[in-house]
Order: sequence, then C-alpha cells, then structure tokens
Amino acid sequence: MTDTAGRLLRLLPLLTARPSWRGDELAARLGVTTRTVRRDIDRLRELGYPVHATPGRRGGYALGPGGTRLPPLLLDEDSAVAVALGLRAAAADPALRGSQEAAARAAAAIDQVLPPRLRRRVEALTVATVPLVPAEPSIEPNDLALVALTCQQSERLRFRYRNGSGQDSRRHVEPYRLVYTGRRWYLVAHDLDKGEWRSFRLDRMEDIRPTGARSHPADPPDAARFVSEGLSSGPYRWRARVLLDAPADVVAAMVPSTVAVVEAIGEGQCLLTTGSDSLDMIALHLARLDIPFTPLEPAGLRDRCAVLAERLSQAAHRYPAEEPAHD
Repeated sequence: MTDTAGRLLRLLPLLTARPSWRGDELAARLGVTTRTVRRDIDRLRELGYPVHATPGRRGGYALGPGGTRLPPLLLDEDSAVAVALGLRAAAADPALRGSQEAAARAAAAIDQVLPPRLRRRVEALTVATVPLVPAEPSIEPNDLALVALTCQQSERLRFRYRNGSGQDSRRHVEPYRLVYTGRRWYLVAHDLDKGEWRSFRLDRMEDIRPTGARSHPADPPDAARFVSEGLSSGPYRWRARVLLDAPADVVAAMVPSTVAVVEAIGEGQCLLTTGSDSLDMIALHLARLDIPFTPLEPAGLRDRCAVLAERLSQAAHRYPAEEPAHD
C-alpha cells in the first residue's frame, strides 16, 4: 500500500468521527504538513467524497452528504473483515426478505477484492460459526424503510393489522419510534382511533400507506421501555413487581428486556416487573437469579414462594430408604 493510500484510509475515518476538523489538527493526527492534508483532501474529492472547506481561523474541513453517486469505500483491514462478515450474515438472514440477494452480491464483491490473508480470515470465521436462526416471520425491507421514514418525518400512517388471534383491523396511527428486540421489529405509535399508545409488530402490518398528514403525538413514552413492558408482562395473567437486593445493571445483564423491566431505585436495589400465567414460574425464575428478593405484588406471589420453599425444604431433608444388600 502506498503512503498516500494509507493516509487516505486514516483520513476518511477522522472526517466521519467529528463534524469538522482544522487543517493543522488533521496534519498533527496524520504526522504530515497542512499542505499534504490539502492534497489528500483533493484526492478524496476526486474519488467522489464531498469534503467541504471553510476558510478563516475557525474554518476547517467537513464531510458532507453524498451526491448523485456513491463514492468508493475506503476500509482498513478490520473494517473490511467486519463488513464482509456482516454481509454474509445478512445474506443468510431470513428476517429481511428481499435484501438477501443484494447482500449476497455485495458480499461477493467484497470477497473478490479482499487480500488472500483477509479472505482466509473471513472464511474461517464463517465456517466456524453456526447461526441459531429462530423461525420468525420475515418483513419486507421496503416496509421497514417506509415506516422508519414516517417516524422521521412525523407523518401519519394507515395500515391493515393482524393481531395475535388472527383478527384483521384497519389502523390509523401517529408513528413515533421503531424498536428492535433482536427477534422482531415493533412500531410504537399513537393509535388515533383508540386514543392510546400501542405497539405493533411489523410482520403483522400490511398495506402500509403514509397519509401525507403531519403527526404531533403528545407525551410520547420511552419506546424501548414501552415495548419491553408490553412483552414482559402485558400478555400474561399475572403481573409481578419484585424488589431485588442488587444493582439494576447486574440484574439487567441476567434478565432479557423481553422478559422483565428492571428499574434502579438505589445503588444496591432495583425493581423488577415481569409477567407470567403462573405465579410458581415467576417464583422459580426469581430464585434462579440467586439474589435476595422481596415480592411486592401480587399478594399471592409471597404465598407461592412460601409453599415452594416448604416443598424444596422437605425434598432436601428427605432421604431414600436404605436398599437391601445384594449378594
């Protein structure tokens, strides 16, 4: 690799890391003169990167949005391997129907230009990795992009929705945020017909149509928490609140956000909210955390803990009858 190419690989990430840089700052980072920085900026422009310059003492260089064509990617070795692995994973992921072919083409293009030693690294990681892909319904990438755009532009949305029971309905909403749980995409929106905030699974949304009307939903919730509460306790018979004697970050690392909502109430305590159709299952899951806890609600959870504790204590002190000796 030439010195110029190496500097460009170092210069481009710097320009993306901050809104603007002074020429002397870039020169110091790259270990060159400001004159060399100006020449390298000109080379980036020739490649299609829109680098803007502002004169004066407070001026500098800033990387602007792209123009009519996509400039070539300048990647260092670690970035190239990460992109190649990400594209291979996207090509094999059924969650985004319609984008797999494009990801496969991009992965093939990246593989073709990778140096042999980097290609061997990518192939080794690919062969050694076995994905555990859940059988989840897929969504159209265009639908995902369309919903994201209505959230960004505050535009009302209409769509047909199929709930968990298979019932269809027409919805008119003010979209707010998209939430990804690692398995599914959810839209948090204000339902204009029902007058309340709701979350909608994107794979159950069809005939998605922006209306062109502006939306200004009042008092939007914390989108991630809203979805987490809906998944962890909303669908279940019992909703439990439990005080745990451990920091919130410790408990959150042990309990997925789709299972419970964890809220800090002090340095060494947190409040856990979860749900289940069985109080026994809640009690047993809490016991498995191996953290002292105090059931707050429902009242029956404390009683079930006492019953289970008695059963486990009896089992721990029960010994099998002595077996007869065998000749």
